[in-house]
Amino acid sequence: MDTITLWQFAILAAASALVGFSKTAVSGANTVSLAVFAAVLPARESTGVLLPILIAGDLIAVLVYRRHAHWPTLLRLFPAVAGGVVAGAVFMLWADDEAVRTSIGAILLLMAGVTLWRRRTPPEPEPEPEPGTEPEAGAASRGGRIKARSYGVLGGFTTMVANAGGPVMSLYLLSAGFRKLGFLGTSAWFFLIVNTSKVPFSVGLGLIDLRSLLLDAALVLFVVPGAWLGRRCVDRINQRLFDQLVIWATVLGGLQLLLR
Repeated sequence: MDTITLWQFAILAAASALVGFSKTAVSGANTVSLAVFAAVLPARESTGVLLPILIAGDLIAVLVYRRHAHWPTLLRLFPAVAGGVVAGAVFMLWADDEAVRTSIGAILLLMAGVTLWRRRTPPEPEPEPEPGTEPEAGAASRGGRIKARSYGVLGGFTTMVANAGGPVMSLYLLSAGFRKLGFLGTSAWFFLIVNTSKVPFSVGLGLIDLRSLLLDAALVLFVVPGAWLGRRCVDRINQRLFDQLVIWATVLGGLQLLLR
């Protein structure tokens, strides 16, 4: 990892603040952050630098929304996610910087495309599930299990390769009928557990080392004000406009990585 300039550090600091904001306000907005990190740093190393920052944001989100998680949904997802993480780790064993950069760009464009397609037929709003109840009708059915496994494997792979599991998880939770607080609480616990489980893989692959941790120590400070701002804005934000900005920023970030 080369020495970064003051201007590059400022860009990474803003992206770190956006991580905090996304964890407490708009899940999935940190796809912009991973595009920024992959553009400023070598793409492969950027995933290791970003991971501790994401975990810091996850910790804050769990503290804020811990009571709103729906554990049956999480337990249904985790086995498939584990398989996806292992597959992603195997991919990272042989992938060079160009392959990782191309993969991140393609994943970002794919997730943005799926999100745009799904928004053409938005789901009918459903009551937020009470603790201990299933949010998705028929979730225990064969179709529900297949859907959970499909999203879980894709989410595990994308989060290991590019820290880009947010859009996959968002699509799954939206299709399951989660409302805002249940959505944020379930996402918070999901990513805290999954991102923490990725640390040994990232260390073993050489993605996290002393130099990356020193940079993280400086950048993680910016996660806190971002999370505070997100918590203040979550009930006031124009969700539709912000989601559109995030989607198109993600598209631009993905194109930048592919054409770099």
